[in-house]
Amino acid sequence: MNCAERLVEIFGSQADVARAFQLDRAVVHNWVKTGYVPARWAGEVERVTQGRISALDVIHEASAKNPVRVKSRPEHAPFGLYESEPMSQYAPAKRIQSFHPPQRTLMGPGPTEIHPRVLTTMSQPAIGYLDPIFVEMMEELKSLLRYVYQTKNALTFPLSGPGSVGMEYCFVNMVAPGDKVLVCQNGVFGGRMLENAIRVGGTPVVVEDKWGEPVDPQKLEDALKKNKDAKVVAFVHGETSTGCQSDAKLLTQIAHKHGALVIVDAVTTLGGTPVKVDEWDIDAIYSASQKCLSCTPGLSPVSFSDRVVEHVKKRKDKIRSWFMDMNLLFNYWNAGTRTYHHTAPTNSLFALHEALLLMREEGLENAWARAMRHHLALKAGLEAMGIKFLVKEHYQLPQMNAVLCPQGVDEAQVRRTLLNEFGIEIGAGLGPLAGKVWRIGLMGYSCRPDNVMLCLSALGSVLSDMGLAVHVGDAEAAAHGAYAQMHVKDAQRKKRAA
Repeated sequence: MNCAERLVEIFGSQADVARAFQLDRAVVHNWVKTGYVPARWAGEVERVTQGRISALDVIHEASAKNPVRVKSRPEHAPFGLYESEPMSQYAPAKRIQSFHPPQRTLMGPGPTEIHPRVLTTMSQPAIGYLDPIFVEMMEELKSLLRYVYQTKNALTFPLSGPGSVGMEYCFVNMVAPGDKVLVCQNGVFGGRMLENAIRVGGTPVVVEDKWGEPVDPQKLEDALKKNKDAKVVAFVHGETSTGCQSDAKLLTQIAHKHGALVIVDAVTTLGGTPVKVDEWDIDAIYSASQKCLSCTPGLSPVSFSDRVVEHVKKRKDKIRSWFMDMNLLFNYWNAGTRTYHHTAPTNSLFALHEALLLMREEGLENAWARAMRHHLALKAGLEAMGIKFLVKEHYQLPQMNAVLCPQGVDEAQVRRTLLNEFGIEIGAGLGPLAGKVWRIGLMGYSCRPDNVMLCLSALGSVLSDMGLAVHVGDAEAAAHGAYAQMHVKDAQRKKRAA
């Protein structure tokens, strides 16, 4: 019995399988007809069936049923060209096989696990970037991004490149040589903002706070009073290196009171905690596709207010980057007549479209609540093991948990063991926190109760084996208790509302 037939046996019918995987019934029918489940569904099959069908079973069966063949050479021919041919000197020394990454549980600072619907969408046939169908999809993508950003900004779109491109795009367009920029730095990515301000020729003034603490609004107020000619204020909403969240609304109000525009880094916060661009009156904001949006890396959603667009149009000097020139890209993403700018990563944009659609189906507030719910359960389990958080409770990011490593433990060895023996990836500390903290992510599709329980169980087991006084099972019990308490509170809240 193949894996497709086993799924039907487990769930009762093809229609029930389709419902369990949130798929069209025709897709499941095709699995049964072809006699295998595509390899990209391996992890989801193992999760939904609770291990009754393993990911390896799916991958091995799919590889046997639909093997990858290089048709440009006979089956018996070696990889590359024969030694007698001149080009063979450039051929790889070893025979290279098709790459099949292992199934990992991604609970680090990013990337996250990707929903099978997103993977399936990404594998669809490529089309041209000016194809009318693709252009229509681009408009839908922009409207979905406006929903996630909670904005009506016309200039809201995904840049081709990672979150770092979004950061640089903001600075290169908004900061002219000589402009004074106040950069709030309380972690690694505030430091990168500072570097960008310097590289575009701005005059930076640093407002510094301790790593693990939020940006101090009073420090920003005082700095703006001393630097009345400041044009831009830049800060990180949720610092990925520390798991600390600052008050973006208040910081923006302070900047506007002194006549400065704001640039906000929402790489880790978008989709995981509230980000309300219009309500908070944010001027420029950027994020990344691979964190709470749970998409493939390589895209940076951005949004700009009309104030920023006018500010850029009034610049008398030339933008110092052709690729990132807002005036040129505006014509590419404009709803009217599009002009060629660059070859967009079409299939990655398909994936982002599907990832945003999943978020729209779930609802933003439900996504935020999901992150908080699993954060509280994870926190209860970690504290049951005696592990403490770096950041004070009020400022903790639910989707990025920075915790202090227990004394006397080789933190790198713990991470290696989690990866090699349990297939779990968690993040290390950066900068002055290197070797002192672990960063445990609960972002996007990775933010699930099974991941929380697996992480706690595996971490407890590893720490116990290393000699720490950790009673295996206490962490899981504490997490279950937290889930139960939240369930009771939700039930009581619904009863009062009824």
